[in-house]
Amino acid sequence: MTTEPDPQTPAGSTEEEAVVGAASDEVTSGGAAEAGAPDPEGSEDDAGAPGQDPSAEGGDAPAEGTGTPDAAEGAATPSEAAAELAAQRVERERIARRKAEREGPVESGRKLSGTAADLLAAVRAVESGEKPVAPAFAEPAPAPRRSAPEPVQRPQPVRTAPAPGAEAVGAVRAVLAEGGAPEALAAQAAAALGDGAEDALRADPWQLLRVAGVRPEQADGFARALLGAECGPDDERRGRALTVWLLEQAALAGHTALDLPALTEALGRRAVPDPDGAVQSALAEGDALVFQDALEQPGAQPAAPTAADDDEEAVEEVPVRVLAGLERYALAEESLADALARLVNSLAKEAEEPWEAAVAALSGGAAELARQVAGHGLVLHTGGEAARAEPAALLGAAREAGLRAFAVCHTPDGARRFAAQLGEEPGTGAVGTVAGLLSGASGPGRDAEGALDLDLLIVLDAPQLDVEGAAMLAESLPDGARLLLSGDPALLWSTGPGRVFADLLAVPACPQVASRVPDPGPLGELVSGIGVGELSQVEAPGKEIVIVPVRDAGEAVHRTVQLVADSVPRAFGVRPEETVVITPGHGGAAGTRALNTVLKERLNPGPGRFGGFDPGDRIVHSPAPGRTVPGRVVRADEAGLHLECAGAPVVVPRELVESRVRHGWALTAHQAVGGRWPAAVVVLPGDAAGVLTRPWVYTAFGRAERHLSVVHGVEQALPKAVAESVAKPRTTRLRTLLRVQLPPAG
Repeated sequence: MTTEPDPQTPAGSTEEEAVVGAASDEVTSGGAAEAGAPDPEGSEDDAGAPGQDPSAEGGDAPAEGTGTPDAAEGAATPSEAAAELAAQRVERERIARRKAEREGPVESGRKLSGTAADLLAAVRAVESGEKPVAPAFAEPAPAPRRSAPEPVQRPQPVRTAPAPGAEAVGAVRAVLAEGGAPEALAAQAAAALGDGAEDALRADPWQLLRVAGVRPEQADGFARALLGAECGPDDERRGRALTVWLLEQAALAGHTALDLPALTEALGRRAVPDPDGAVQSALAEGDALVFQDALEQPGAQPAAPTAADDDEEAVEEVPVRVLAGLERYALAEESLADALARLVNSLAKEAEEPWEAAVAALSGGAAELARQVAGHGLVLHTGGEAARAEPAALLGAAREAGLRAFAVCHTPDGARRFAAQLGEEPGTGAVGTVAGLLSGASGPGRDAEGALDLDLLIVLDAPQLDVEGAAMLAESLPDGARLLLSGDPALLWSTGPGRVFADLLAVPACPQVASRVPDPGPLGELVSGIGVGELSQVEAPGKEIVIVPVRDAGEAVHRTVQLVADSVPRAFGVRPEETVVITPGHGGAAGTRALNTVLKERLNPGPGRFGGFDPGDRIVHSPAPGRTVPGRVVRADEAGLHLECAGAPVVVPRELVESRVRHGWALTAHQAVGGRWPAAVVVLPGDAAGVLTRPWVYTAFGRAERHLSVVHGVEQALPKAVAESVAKPRTTRLRTLLRVQLPPAG
């Protein structure tokens, strides 16, 4: 390792992205209302960095701003992103219909009884704000699925929902103008509230909070303008809308539910006089759901029900936690648990002949992985970048044995690298992306029920799966199929709500195969140490790791540009377009906006005639919330901004450029996760010391393949973050549901 001027080797460890932790702290301490709307670039890791403006890059928008445009505002021709969102919406509706056919509502009670397994079951529904009704824990077994018929042709792209008509948008615009709200929000409000949006806003002005980026204080001002003297902090409509808004902010921070005391405390901080009444009102209207989950008791075993001779059964008191959440995430977690249980229980007792052939063709860790996959419907595989060779070998052997196998990655770059291990071109063989598989753009065909024509699905980058994406993948697999989830648990979690991979690893319900393949070289040694909390010195004879100390943010920016444009190309032959700059935040003197401004001026100067962009600019495109795809600008015309992303042409309409395209020389760690570059320059300005965590450092340092430069201005905050700052917890229900659905493995 080389230091300029002082010899020092960075050592790091894995920790969760700072913004997730910050938002989590705000929610659980009653300050969830301070969290912002999702970054249009899909990055939530940096919104809370010191000295940064959370409203920029998709944070909370000021009153005169606009949030992320709804997909319905796209061009007349459905875009890839719109088709993907519509496909996911159709898939969610299908999941909901199947669950409704399979089981009735599960009711919750104030007192729990029965076996511990029943006590751990999801408890649903509080009716009309009254006391919970008697519990109904009996849950029918999932209906067996028919074997998949011959796959049909891949479905045509899903048609997007029609955009709000000009008349509807005009009516909403008039209401917004009357209440002093920005008229630019009209299209988003019309899309979010649906038919009769103008009447809904007049009847309940706080429904404006349904529009991304609108803050409670802005909605309060809008309500005062419309309602006059009738408006007050004790208005039931206000409490109900704030309850939903806080749950949405919690979802942006990664939570699928909130502890009820934390939610009521947050409402109190928002000047709601009766927080409990506000929650009950939201429950009665169906805007939120409440759950009672039994707390995990270490070493406790499910107890058999106690029968009594008299009419009353003996009741065993079990500690519970009361949670509140939005229906979409509750449905996704329950659907995911059901689907995983179906995969585990539908597997044949003995491995079929093709699986035996696949196992026989492999050796070492790949053979052990194949044996586990052959005998189990769900298998977890952990390891670093080099460990991807094991699922790659399994995929190749499975296909050679005649099995229908497919692998998906989080990003197009990940798919490209994984396909290269198989000697294939991405998108043409057995490798694609999660988004592409769900939208139908890649992957096998589906049968009439929507099941994928697969015997094996391998999901790389599993920590980046949010609960909704994981549910759609699992629900799409037919009975008897195998699901292998592979990834590095030390990386940052998903930008969307949930912690699917971490919850599965915490429940001993399926085999877990830990790879012993180490990442090679000084970079592999450095990142591996960070993963266990050690920032140790690493010998780097080829200057694979260089530390560049800086005193302030201005010097950090100057040295970063110097490294990207001059030092790294001259010393390592890595062109500027092959180097990624990673920084903890969007705002601040050394955030992505400041760095991209100076990097563009140095590497691709131009007038920026189309929304600040010129041909040749490096960009990141966000086709959907939580997804970012690196690319470059090709040209601009009347149709919009023409991009090349992952080797494919993309046209972004003029009205969506501002919200979906950003310059991409400098990224946040969440934007960079899933990708790798020949060289990486990680910028750690002094004002970022408080937001560094082990997963952030692990993820950022691990993006480099050949060379890593660390522009170091945080002094001892870096080793402290690696050693002490572990991932901030996320509140989810998946672990509880899995403990009920899946018995311990082995």
